[in-house]
Amino acid sequence: MARRPGAPAAYGEEFTFVSPLVKYLLFFFNMLFWVISMVMVAVGVYARLMKHAAALACVAVDPAILLIVVGILMFLLTFCGCIGSLRENICLLQTFSLCLTIVFLLQLAAGVLGFVFSDKARGKVSEIINNAIVHYRDDLDLQNLIDFGQKKFSCCGGISYKDWSLNMYFNCSEDNPSRERCSVPYSCCLPTPNQAVINTMCGQGMQALDYLEASKVIYTNGCIDKLVNWIHSNLFFLGGIALGLAIPQLVGILLSQILVNQIKDQIKLQLYNQQHRADPWY
Repeated sequence: MARRPGAPAAYGEEFTFVSPLVKYLLFFFNMLFWVISMVMVAVGVYARLMKHAAALACVAVDPAILLIVVGILMFLLTFCGCIGSLRENICLLQTFSLCLTIVFLLQLAAGVLGFVFSDKARGKVSEIINNAIVHYRDDLDLQNLIDFGQKKFSCCGGISYKDWSLNMYFNCSEDNPSRERCSVPYSCCLPTPNQAVINTMCGQGMQALDYLEASKVIYTNGCIDKLVNWIHSNLFFLGGIALGLAIPQLVGILLSQILVNQIKDQIKLQLYNQQHRADPWY
């Protein structure tokens, strides 16, 4: 290519619009969440495989399935971000940015709708809790999660302790042959000071008692009201969590859009160089 003596190299041969800082910052940002997603999938698959046959039926309330689904979606999303930033691929970067924007907007819409239609959201939560109660004995992970929640919030059942009659083992019907008939899980029981060994049978026959009598031994209030009260008391904390989830998403969207624009500018520069390469003064 002809060039004037002493003229600098063609504009764009050394210069690039693509910032290495933006490129590799986006790459390592996605790599971090890519590794996290693989760990989530591995843990979810392992937990699912370790379950017995009865637990395989209750997919809808299985924490392991939730972990696998979220992990796979995060894996695919961060894969686009990793490869797109490393290879400077506009298609993958725009896919990453678009999907991340959709996720962010869905989270925002869910929060707004949950606040505006709080009664319907409460009904949905009640449905989920009742479904979890039905499958309490079918899934050890779900059982541990419910026990943790009842002890954490000092509650029992969804609306009241009598909700445990929804479970076939705790059902109060006369034809129920279970030894746990009309009982509640031990996590409903009031804590005993200086108790060395947990009495797992402390909830025996509690559903047959009225509220006043049962309240001497177990928590009689449901977990839904306790959960709502906890949310109202920890709005700043929950807002901080929401902000913590939103910031990485917004950073990913911003970095990907900056890199896409830089790549487009670089492509324009290369096309310009190719068009003027025959210019003797270029």
